Amino acid sequence: MRIIIAGAGDVGFHLAELLATENQDITLIDNDQEVLEYAGSHLDVLTMQGDAASIGILHKARVGESDLVLAVTTSEKTNLMTAILAKKLGAQKVIARVNSEDYYCEENNGTICSLGIDHLISPRQLAANEIERLIKQCSFTDVFEFEEGKLSLVGVTIENNTPLENIRLMDIDKFESEVDLRPICILRGHKTIIPRGDTVIRRHDHVYFITRPDRTKDLEEIIGAQKIDVKRIMILGGSDLAMATARRLQDKYRLTLVEKNKNRCKKLSAKLQNTLVIHGDYTNFDLLEEEGLNNMDAFIALTENSETNIISCLTAENHGVFKTIAQVENKEYVHISQNIGVDTLINKKLIAANNIFRFVRKGRVEAITSLHGVEAEVIEYAITKNNQLTRKPLKDLHFPDTALVGGVIRGEQSMIPDGSFQMELNDKVIVFALPEAIPRLETLFR
Repeated sequence: MRIIIAGAGDVGFHLAELLATENQDITLIDNDQEVLEYAGSHLDVLTMQGDAASIGILHKARVGESDLVLAVTTSEKTNLMTAILAKKLGAQKVIARVNSEDYYCEENNGTICSLGIDHLISPRQLAANEIERLIKQCSFTDVFEFEEGKLSLVGVTIENNTPLENIRLMDIDKFESEVDLRPICILRGHKTIIPRGDTVIRRHDHVYFITRPDRTKDLEEIIGAQKIDVKRIMILGGSDLAMATARRLQDKYRLTLVEKNKNRCKKLSAKLQNTLVIHGDYTNFDLLEEEGLNNMDAFIALTENSETNIISCLTAENHGVFKTIAQVENKEYVHISQNIGVDTLINKKLIAANNIFRFVRKGRVEAITSLHGVEAEVIEYAITKNNQLTRKPLKDLHFPDTALVGGVIRGEQSMIPDGSFQMELNDKVIVFALPEAIPRLETLFR
């Protein structure tokens, strides 16, 4: 697959890093020669200096022969122009990174499509969406939804005195025969385990379950999760991500936002009608206590500094805050979230890459998700034709040992399949897979 990435910044570099491991033919374009030299010395990609919105540069990059163009520079206008020109010059599929919410309005979809842009992506909006989901399901460290919530994938940490500790997976239904859930992955330290019936759950394991949304409360009861009705939330930092998050939460929760820049506080106050904006230093915990930190149900740290976010969340937990979420720029930090005490670390680059990555996979991929710290993917495939997948039960399909079918969505119905389950045309199939299983899965679902 021939891929052109415009922008070698955080999002562009991370995408190039992921795609380079897939043996794709990648060209990375950026104005900054220094970042290109860094990318060229660390990744197996072709680099090209210049303005990606220049027709000459796009011709030089052979954009007309490309399968996919990703315009992900920090300039919204550059990305839109690059995507439009790339499509006109013959690129098969183009994706543009944007920040403005105006482009996401339903009434503007027709305009975007008429320009030839196949898909818009906003790391900020995607991260804000994920934060909102995490607050809604605050007992879980991770929450992902498939097909607008028909199935949910949730992560839980097995704590002391949890009923699931030292239980074989095949015995889970003893707790609740109608719970209708499936563990699809266990993260034990840095080891990723694909669970089987005789797998035993250990203390401190991080377990990912697929279940129907109406069964998440059953799962909370099984794991002995503390029930908290989130009402009060404090957001640390007044970044663009913080503003996008506050807009989503302010009408449902009592929101307090702390920002250290006085002028920024004024702008936030003008744009956030139902949020209490406080001017103060992030490290002044006496101020945070005065503003009600001890009474908060959730604490979301969204400053530009990853270390500040992590430390402030740990401090908030020491003050009795139930749910903590920290935004980190270094994706390596995401892998340690379960080991340091912060409930969830989120990374905009990883979230954006997941959203884009499905366009690279072969087969009809509807969605793709990476789990924090897990070297694997959760992929939602659509079955578009009758083949061996629809002619045999799951147990006879010779699925790779390093892959597992977690759930199936059939129309409005969601199912947790067993070995005798047989898939049908138009089913949406959610598969957990380690990297070595991907080629086989792409052949099966092609």
